[in-house]
Amino acid sequence: MRPSFGLTALGLIAASASLLLTAATTVHAETSEAMLQQQSGVVLREMIYEKAPFPQCHASTIAETPQGLVASWFGGTRESHPDVGIWVSRQVDGQWTTPVEVAKGVQSPERRYPCWNPVLFQAPDGPLMLFYKVGPTPSTWWGMLITSNDGGKTWSPPTRLPDDIPGPIKNKPILLADGRLLSGSSTEDHGWRVHFEITTDLGRTWQRIGPINDGKKFGVIQPTLLTYGDKRIDALSRTRQGVISRTTSTDGGKTWSEMEATSLPNPNSGIDAVALADGRKLLVYNHLKRGRGFLNVAVRGKDTPWQAALVLEDQRGEFSYPAVIQTADGLVHTTYTWKRKKVRHVVIDPSKLQLRDFVDGQWPR
Repeated sequence: MRPSFGLTALGLIAASASLLLTAATTVHAETSEAMLQQQSGVVLREMIYEKAPFPQCHASTIAETPQGLVASWFGGTRESHPDVGIWVSRQVDGQWTTPVEVAKGVQSPERRYPCWNPVLFQAPDGPLMLFYKVGPTPSTWWGMLITSNDGGKTWSPPTRLPDDIPGPIKNKPILLADGRLLSGSSTEDHGWRVHFEITTDLGRTWQRIGPINDGKKFGVIQPTLLTYGDKRIDALSRTRQGVISRTTSTDGGKTWSEMEATSLPNPNSGIDAVALADGRKLLVYNHLKRGRGFLNVAVRGKDTPWQAALVLEDQRGEFSYPAVIQTADGLVHTTYTWKRKKVRHVVIDPSKLQLRDFVDGQWPR
């Protein structure tokens, strides 16, 4: 006969099993986090905040100002909920300040729309610019802009961008040698299509180039821009086709080549890249065709292929939508969504990265 257990005994067994599982998970998480911290080139791993007045966050961005680092993201009940606003935190004496909501999608006492995808850019000898979107969905949103002259402490009233200029859609714009500010942008109302936007007067007037694809061969959004010291610019983008795409301009962003696939996978998730001072390119992305639980850093030289550099996250959950910059001291800073609950900040010394070749496109383990 099968032994009979009372409810109390069964409860104790279940509780014991739960405790063992929790302990095993905790040990694994601590070990995994320690291993990630110990990788060559990792200087610091931290959360920008531990507690916030919103349950979910996403789409962070980061910039270096004369007063220090500033980060922003959207936060609220959940993505697309009307209460989602734009939040900002500043790094002061090495510590991040309590997040402050700096923009809302309030249209009237009866109507409020969600905010989306903030993008920070510090203009040289100018203001800190914060682009963001407002609207019910990505196919119907519009671009907004606020500015700060004190490193993100206070902000101007919001201004709406022209109807055909949504602004940089996720990733930072780049300042070209001739003074033009070039933004990678995209739309989702007639297929996923990429275009570019140029301003020479800090957002007062704009020129739009494209779209450069029809949204059929490649469904593409959210380009990130890489310069090569001349007029060449690469735009790497998120796609629906399981790969990161690339298009190239050889005339400073005026015209662009046909979209093509790179060797790197993409699980239909945001990416970001930066051109390093030493000429190399650094990319933060999910090295997966599906899912967002594996977040990575790859590096390439001018004439060399992409190589594996770092694993930022490797566990269950969502780790996505990175933003990355290189600061004046040469360090690289990336922020990204951590399980939709927090924003992670990782500092990298690019001179200490140990690069490894991919094996048949797979991340080397």
